[in-house]
Amino acid sequence: MTELESFFSGDGSLSKVIPGYLPRTAQLEMAESIAKAIDKKTNLIAEAGTGTGKTFAYLVPAIFSRKKVIISTGTKNLQDQLFNKDLPVIRKAIKMPFKAALLKGRANYLCTYRLENALNTSFGFSKEDATALARIKAWSKRTKVGDISEISDVAEGDPIWSQATSNVDNCLGKECKDYDDCFLVQARKKAQESDIIVVNHYLLCADWSLRETGFGELLPNAEVVIIDEAHQLSEIASNFLGLSLSGKQLNELATDTLVEYFKDAKDMPDLRTACEDLQFEVKDLRLAFGMELKRGDWKDLEDNPKISAALESVHKQLDRLAEHLELASVRTKGLETCFDRVEALEELLNSLINDDSGKWIRWYETHSKSFTLSKTPVDIAAEFKSFMKQHKASWIFTSATLSVANNFTHFSKGLGLYDTESKSWESPFDFETQSLFYHPKGLPKPTEPDFTEQVVEFALPVLKASKGRAFFLFTSHRALKIAAEILQNKIDYPLLVQGTRAKAVLLEQFKAQGNAILLATSSFWEGVDVRGDALSCVIIDKLPFASPGDPVLKARLAAMEKQGRNPFFEHQLPTAVIALRQGVGRLIRDVNDKGVLMVCDPRLLKRAYGHMFLNSVPAMKRSRDIADVNEFFRLLDSNSNKKEQKMEQENCKC
Repeated sequence: MTELESFFSGDGSLSKVIPGYLPRTAQLEMAESIAKAIDKKTNLIAEAGTGTGKTFAYLVPAIFSRKKVIISTGTKNLQDQLFNKDLPVIRKAIKMPFKAALLKGRANYLCTYRLENALNTSFGFSKEDATALARIKAWSKRTKVGDISEISDVAEGDPIWSQATSNVDNCLGKECKDYDDCFLVQARKKAQESDIIVVNHYLLCADWSLRETGFGELLPNAEVVIIDEAHQLSEIASNFLGLSLSGKQLNELATDTLVEYFKDAKDMPDLRTACEDLQFEVKDLRLAFGMELKRGDWKDLEDNPKISAALESVHKQLDRLAEHLELASVRTKGLETCFDRVEALEELLNSLINDDSGKWIRWYETHSKSFTLSKTPVDIAAEFKSFMKQHKASWIFTSATLSVANNFTHFSKGLGLYDTESKSWESPFDFETQSLFYHPKGLPKPTEPDFTEQVVEFALPVLKASKGRAFFLFTSHRALKIAAEILQNKIDYPLLVQGTRAKAVLLEQFKAQGNAILLATSSFWEGVDVRGDALSCVIIDKLPFASPGDPVLKARLAAMEKQGRNPFFEHQLPTAVIALRQGVGRLIRDVNDKGVLMVCDPRLLKRAYGHMFLNSVPAMKRSRDIADVNEFFRLLDSNSNKKEQKMEQENCKC
C-alpha cells in the first residue's frame, strides 16, 4: 500500500480526524495523479465533481512532496476557509511537520504609517469616517497580523480603509519609517519561510502583471503551483494584464497630496488648489457619463463631445498637479511619492487615450460615484504560457467545472495549455436518486418582453411544492428586481433578495430560516455551500450567456471572426455551459442532499446546441410534468418526517 493509499484508506490517518469518514476512489485517484505530476514536474488539468474531496486530494500530495507550494483560490473567502479549516485538519492527520502561511494583497493589511497620517492631518473627515478611524486605531494596538478582516465593526468594503491601508501607488517601501514593523512585510517574510503558501487568484495575477513594486516579487519562487477554482483564472488574469485608471485613483491621489500638503507644504497654496480642482474635474467627468451604470466601448466615449471635453479637462488638471508636485517633491518622501504617482497616472492616461495598436480592447465602466477607463488584451493565452515558463513549477489546475461535454479545449486554449494532460472524476453523489431535473412545457422565449413575469408563474407551483427552500438564480439584475416585486405578494415564505444585505448575512439567514427563497444573480451561482433541507430547489431563469453588448466580449468575438474562427461555439457557448454547471452545482452538496433543479429556458430543447448543456450537467432524472415535482417533494418531506420521529423515539429511550 502506497503512502497515499494508506492515508486515504478507511482506517487511515484521515479517518482518525474526520468523524464518519468514508474513502472515495475518485479522491485517491486524483491525489495519485497530482502526486505523479509533481514528481515528474509536469502540468495537469484535474476536474473533480462536487463531493470528490478535491481540496484534500491536492493538499495531501502537495505536503508529501516536501516542495515549496503555492495554492491559489478563487476568492478571499475560499482562501480563509482553506487556511483556517482544511489545513488544520490535514495537520492533525499528517505525521510530517510543515509550515503554512496565508498571504493576501497589500490592501488587506493595515498600514500604520497611513493610519497615523490620517489621524494627525487637519484634513477634515466626516463624523462617521472619524469614528471608523478611531476604531481602526484601537484595533491596531491589538492585532498581531494586521489583516483587516479581523475587525468586525468596520466593514471591509468601507471606503475609509483607503486611509489605513496602502496600495502599489502610495506605498513608501523600504523608505517608510514603519517598514520594520510593516504587517505586509511580516506576512511576506512568513510566506518565504513556509512550505505551503495560500494566496488568491487576484494576488497571483498581481504578481504576474509585475505591477507590485517596492517589495520586489510578492510571491516567493515555488516548485508547485495549484490553481483551485481554475475556471475563474482566465477572466481574472485578463483584467490584471490590462491597464485601468479610475476616478477613485485620481481622487485618492488628490486626497493623499492634500494630507502631505497640510503636513509639510502649507506655504504652497497652488498645490492645494490643484488638488481640489482635480477632484472637481473628476466629479464633472463622472457626471458627463450620465446616471446609468454601464460598460461601454471606447468609441462611444470619443463620439460624445461632453465626455471627451470632460476627459480632456481631467488630463490638463493632472498635468497641472504634476507641475506643482514636482516643485514640492524635494521636501519629503511623502510628497515625492505623490509626484511619482501623478507621473505614472499621466503616462497611464496617455496610454489609454492614444492606443490604436489593435492588441487591446479599450472600454469604460461607470459606477455609482466613480468610473473606470480600461484596456484589456484581446488574447492572454500567449502571455500566460510565457508566465508559466518563467516560473518553472508543476502547475495543477483544478475545479468542478473545467470541461464542456467532457471536452477541455475551451479551458486549455484560453490559457495556452496545449500540451497539458487533463483528467476528470465524476461526483460520487447519486444524482439519479437524489435529484430531479424539471423543464416544463410551454416556456416563453427569452426574447419575449414579459419573459421574467411568465417564468415566475411557472416557478410558483415549484416553490409551493418545495415549501420555499429555494435559490432562484437570474442572469440579470433587472430580471431579479421584476421577480422580487411579483413574489412579494404571491408567496408565504421568507423572501431574501441579493443587494438588500451583505452576501454572508443573506446566506446565514437563508440557512437559519429553513424555508426561505433567495433571489440572486451571478455572485450566488458559485462558491456558495448550503447543505441539508434548507436548500432543496434551484431555479434558473435562462441559460447564462454573457451579454453580447459587453464591449470586451464584443471585441473578442470580432477578433475571433477575423481569424476565421466560430466565436459562438468556441467562446460564448462553452462559457455559458460552465456558468450553468456552476449554478446547478449549488443543489446537491452532500451525500444526503435531495432536490429539484428547474431550468426555464426553452432553448435547452429547441436549439441544436441545447445538448451541450444537457450533456454537461449531472445525470439526473428528467421530467416536464409538475406532478413529478410534487411527488418528489412529497417523498422528500415524508422521509424527513420519519427521520425526525425516529430521532425523537431514540431521544426518549435515552
